[in-house]
Amino acid sequence: MQSFRFSAEPLPAEAEAARAAVRVFLDAELAAGHFVPHRTSWTTFDAGFSRRAGAAGFIGLTMPEAYGGHERSGLVRFVVTEEMLAAGAPCGAHWISDRQSGPQILRHGSEAAKRAILPRICRGECAFGIGMSEPNSGSDLAAVRTRAARDGDDWLINGSKIWTTNAHQVDYLLALVRTGEPGPDRHGGLTQFIIDMAAPGVTVRPILDLSGHHEFNEVFFTDYRVPDAMMVGAEGEGWGLVTEELAFERSGPDRFLSDYRLLVELVDRIGPEPDRFQAVETGRMVAQLTALLGMSASVARLLDKGVVPGVEAALVKDVGNSFERAVPEIARRLVPVEPSLTAQGEPFREALGGVTLRAPSFTLRGGTREVLRGVIARGLGLR
Repeated sequence: MQSFRFSAEPLPAEAEAARAAVRVFLDAELAAGHFVPHRTSWTTFDAGFSRRAGAAGFIGLTMPEAYGGHERSGLVRFVVTEEMLAAGAPCGAHWISDRQSGPQILRHGSEAAKRAILPRICRGECAFGIGMSEPNSGSDLAAVRTRAARDGDDWLINGSKIWTTNAHQVDYLLALVRTGEPGPDRHGGLTQFIIDMAAPGVTVRPILDLSGHHEFNEVFFTDYRVPDAMMVGAEGEGWGLVTEELAFERSGPDRFLSDYRLLVELVDRIGPEPDRFQAVETGRMVAQLTALLGMSASVARLLDKGVVPGVEAALVKDVGNSFERAVPEIARRLVPVEPSLTAQGEPFREALGGVTLRAPSFTLRGGTREVLRGVIARGLGLR
């Protein structure tokens, strides 16, 4: 049976130095009134903040200098990410491009795509969305039906994607489409393409969430034309590449820090003299959070070594989502107040209201828990 590859090594000095530097940057941003702490930090879209973060050197940390990056370790990026989420910084305009699309293009994109896109990502000037999920297929990526057909030196794409975060604001999607037959394991015939959202043939329609907020979208492709240079990897390699990409998507601190601001507000609301029940429950949550931070940092080390830790990433997301789902429920038990979306001057109630509405999605985005547990079981040799 395969074991998990989690380590408990301390963070290197360069990572702690980066922590101090990004805290200075975030304190200055807050003091200047550029943002207030957001409860949906990594999906809150603020192009101005991303440009300033890029100019300050906090985006593209692991990218080569030849493409505008800083050639730092994945652990440095992990620390910067952790601090931005903890501060509630509005990271949505650079989040996906910096977390997964940029690294995917660096590893498998054409030289033309790298030169055109990666420096803009590092400057915080290029936003990406994820073009994986489709209507009626849930988390089953092998059921992708959006199809690309070769037309000379280009490809014509027809089909649709759904639940695409910030598709109405991003510059590109990295889309998984079908270019051939699935084969016996259903994983064949899939290819990734870089989709220019400003080009003809792309239509975006909003999907409003329970609070009326516009973050999700449907995306439709009608004879959308994409050149060979915007293919990622080779034709038919999409399944392997998207599995690799999901290791970046599933293992980061965003998978357990989505409602961190609620935890902060909860501790502030309880105050310095918690009762016994409050002390036990908040202590348990802090212990779980500490363990998750260690697991996520360990995955960052593996990625630095060129390992694709699909099973470890799935475990981080599964355990992290359980933590995220529990925080608002525990908060409601510890401080029995009505959650609200408009309770100005009552940050705990406002944070509780927003998280309560979003919490059901935590175990869906990035792969449902059922899919993740299948990945874990397969990696352990149990299926």
